[in-house]
Amino acid sequence: MSDSVIERHGLPPLPPALPRPTTDAHTHLDSTQEYSGLRVADNIAAAAAVGVRRIVQIGCDLASAQWSVQLASNCPQVVASVAIHPNDSARMTDRQAEQAWRVIDSLAASGPHVRGVGETGLDYYRTRDDDGIARQKVTFARHIATAKSYNRTLVIHDRDAHDDIAQILDSEGWPERVVMHCFSGDAEFARRCLDHGAWISFAGNVTYKANQSLRDALAVVPHDRILAETDAPYLTAVPHRGKANAPYLLPHTVRFIAEQLGADLGEFCTQLDSNATEAFGGPWGVSRPEGEPRG
Repeated sequence: MSDSVIERHGLPPLPPALPRPTTDAHTHLDSTQEYSGLRVADNIAAAAAVGVRRIVQIGCDLASAQWSVQLASNCPQVVASVAIHPNDSARMTDRQAEQAWRVIDSLAASGPHVRGVGETGLDYYRTRDDDGIARQKVTFARHIATAKSYNRTLVIHDRDAHDDIAQILDSEGWPERVVMHCFSGDAEFARRCLDHGAWISFAGNVTYKANQSLRDALAVVPHDRILAETDAPYLTAVPHRGKANAPYLLPHTVRFIAEQLGADLGEFCTQLDSNATEAFGGPWGVSRPEGEPRG
């Protein structure tokens, strides 16, 4: 994989490769392709070239969930997580929600390449009306039940809703494996999640100067409960903030976190990789060179 392929799409250059392989614990390869034009196969190959050898692909509406499952079934570097995003659920009628739910439930049960249910949760930043919030809460509870039913990892989207997220989880019962995607809380909320065995996943926004509260949270999370993610094409880490994100840019976030923790970079890459394996229910493999999907 060369910088020329990347730069044709106006994306940042490849960073130096990590010393050991690691995992992007949350990304949207389909959205990155739509946003930048970078082909999924090239995106996966670029990530592999810098040491990001495995990817958790998130489908958060019907189209992307179905696409994510299909990709994961053909690409051993990728596992899928499926859901209806809380902001989408807030805008559905009861009939639409029921029809969508049958599809998501079926996808969640479809095979070992599907490891997660999510991203699901609550978003009080983009949804503020009472009816929309009520719909989000109902759908979140259904996602929790599905994650427990099929032994899938629950992947949580939490924006400005920390207390209600925790209260619903307490009421419904925390699944065995929970990932707090793109963690946005403070150290106190991190401890509350850790009390239930959750993994705390940090995205590129942990590198932003204004987000000291995220770095304070990072400081209290045991190394074996940390995940790193891109959430691409969003939340690109410094030094490329403002440009489109992609899994190959994860090394910027990984290096930053390792420096914050005073951790050896190679050992930390291995730790993140091991954490992702545990968080998403066991190993998944790489059997083709340079991330090329089948077909």
